[in-house]
Amino acid sequence: MTRPITEVAVGIILRENNDYLLANRPIGKPYAGYWEFPGGKIEQGESPHQALVRELEEELGIQVHQSHAFGVIEHDYPHAYVRLHLHLVKDWTGVPSGLENQELNWQASRVLTNCALSPLLPATISIIEMMQNQGV
Repeated sequence: MTRPITEVAVGIILRENNDYLLANRPIGKPYAGYWEFPGGKIEQGESPHQALVRELEEELGIQVHQSHAFGVIEHDYPHAYVRLHLHLVKDWTGVPSGLENQELNWQASRVLTNCALSPLLPATISIIEMMQNQGV
């Protein structure tokens, strides 16, 4: 029997200086305390961009005006098999706040050994490596 695939929209939110935003998973969720790129599940009838706009408004209080597809990766966690639809988000407004009681942190380095945050969600490591390899 194959596991169901959970479709997830993920935002790589970039500031003008190209720092990127990571969020700490809140208590009560799988991998609580791990750092990840913000986003959430894609609901029935939504495109990844639509889900991303909704999730980033709900979780961070920011308005996404435009995003660009960056890639799709899949990861098999013990609790779920996820397909992550990655989007670069450079055109946004608002001040990111942890509206779900999650801590937020801006990061500059694309070099994993220089990342000051720990632990990183396994898929987050893959995304940062993609960013480094593609010069984002």
